[in-house]
Amino acid sequence: MEAVSVDLKQVQAHHHEEHHDTGGNTLFGFWLYLMTDCLLFASVFATYAVLYMNTAGGPGGRELFDLKFVAVETAVLLVSSITYGFAMLAGHNHKRGSTLLWLLVTFALGATFIGMELYEFHHLIESGNGPSRSAFLTSFFTLVGMHGLHVTAGLVWMLVLMIELVKRGTGPRTLTRLGCLSMFWHFLDVVWICVFTVVYLMGAMA
Repeated sequence: MEAVSVDLKQVQAHHHEEHHDTGGNTLFGFWLYLMTDCLLFASVFATYAVLYMNTAGGPGGRELFDLKFVAVETAVLLVSSITYGFAMLAGHNHKRGSTLLWLLVTFALGATFIGMELYEFHHLIESGNGPSRSAFLTSFFTLVGMHGLHVTAGLVWMLVLMIELVKRGTGPRTLTRLGCLSMFWHFLDVVWICVFTVVYLMGAMA
């Protein structure tokens, strides 16, 4: 009986180590994906840098951008990064209820960010400053819209993980997926800081 017990413990330890290695490989693979996404955003930033002065006689960033509105939008997204950090801490402590609560708060903040972005786009288009108005606005809608699509994808992913947490709890596989989404969410925060600085702040001062 003792030999069987020892064998079972060895098998469980082997499976644990195997899953740990798999989780590590998953996180590393996701880092590689983020690097390719970084190159994608870099190319769109470069396009914007070339085209932002081509307003075709129309309004530029100084006339179009409301920095107070965008500052609130930015604060909402940055706070969501903090709340996601709380969700990760609760997940690693295997507190499923707290993890779900912080994910719900993060989801609400992310959805608020998207709502504010859609409001801004609607206001610009309604005032005749849509993406076809000038090369500047085409590059603006492309860059900001691409970031918004990434945030929307993150929200869908977050919703799926919340359902998984309810069904399976804070198992190793779920924590690995939460870790991947954590990297993705923080990456989007860094990208948005660049968007706020390069597009809105510098655009309003140009």
